[in-house]
Amino acid sequence: MLDDDVPARREVASTMAQAALAWLGALDDGQRATAVGRAPQDGDDDLERRRWFYTPTDHGGLTVHQQRPAQQRAAMRLVASGLSPAAYVTVATVMGLENVLDHAEGFVTRFDRERGRDPGLYYLRVFGTPGEQGAWGWRFGGHHVSLNNLVVDGVLVSTTPCFLGADPASSSLLGGAVNRPLARVEDLARDLVRSLSPELAARAVLHATAPSDLVTANRTVVSPGDRVIPLAGTWRRERFGDDSEQAKLQTLSDAIDDAVAYGEDDHRAVEYTAEPRGVPGSELDGEQRDLLRRLVQTYVGRVPDAVSPACADAQLDELHIAWAGPLEPGAPHYYRVQGSRLLLEWDNTQRGANHAHSVWRDPVSDFGLDVLGAHRLAHH
Repeated sequence: MLDDDVPARREVASTMAQAALAWLGALDDGQRATAVGRAPQDGDDDLERRRWFYTPTDHGGLTVHQQRPAQQRAAMRLVASGLSPAAYVTVATVMGLENVLDHAEGFVTRFDRERGRDPGLYYLRVFGTPGEQGAWGWRFGGHHVSLNNLVVDGVLVSTTPCFLGADPASSSLLGGAVNRPLARVEDLARDLVRSLSPELAARAVLHATAPSDLVTANRTVVSPGDRVIPLAGTWRRERFGDDSEQAKLQTLSDAIDDAVAYGEDDHRAVEYTAEPRGVPGSELDGEQRDLLRRLVQTYVGRVPDAVSPACADAQLDELHIAWAGPLEPGAPHYYRVQGSRLLLEWDNTQRGANHAHSVWRDPVSDFGLDVLGAHRLAHH
């Protein structure tokens, strides 16, 4: 779901290509071997590009640690080329929260590596050769960040999945201020659902208890029947080399699941369905529709303004808002906004409802798969 303004998407793609070439040109041969992946295509050879994570696992690519300061700056220039100014600030803040989380946990978390909470373990990889011909893309990710971009024949055609999280979701600053990087992503949805009439609220709230994580998780493709994947199943490697670290991860994963105690009926109540659940925008009043529009903007506004899709009234009509969990601030909760080409998911349930996840997806064509298929048919 990108704006149909092709010149704007071409201009953003050109900026991305310049930044990508500058970054790659600053790397040595060894770094470049890690930083570059296969060119995007619609077959099995493209599976690595379509793997994405939001846990502190190996996301694939060259890490911040593996680069000199000037190379890091060039990498962040590429990251910024795919983000609005506000989204870039949010991404930088989320990365910095790794130090805050490490402090909160007592500086002990490892996850089978030297440091488990690490602002230097964010990975950047370019797929293919940046330019105006053919397909190329880039991915940036680490704990609570996953950005996925595809360019075909010089036009930016896909920016999803686009994930941002925050742990802690809320933390204290000097003078009584509070750091909440995703505050509006949470508050606008709650305000909307709390404003509904009792009849609409009964349809919007799918379940009294929120699931433990995003329902569609980090799957490559969104499909009907998708349910939460336990934390231990959302890592690149099936097992750590260190058995004690693997046991710690499994214990943490089990504790997260036990806290919500979901059974078959609970999962069924919130599982992903092709037919959207909840209340459609067409049944909302003017103020509620404005809340929904502003909520959607907290997701689609993550990309540069020139290509951020506008939400027309007709599109707003078909979007459904659904919620799970209590409506009181501070309680574990989940919501999703779903339409034919838009899926937004949010959860804030873990760590005493102070650990937030949010993702923007295209249920039909994450990673630009429909465009790649059409491109192959047209050129081969």
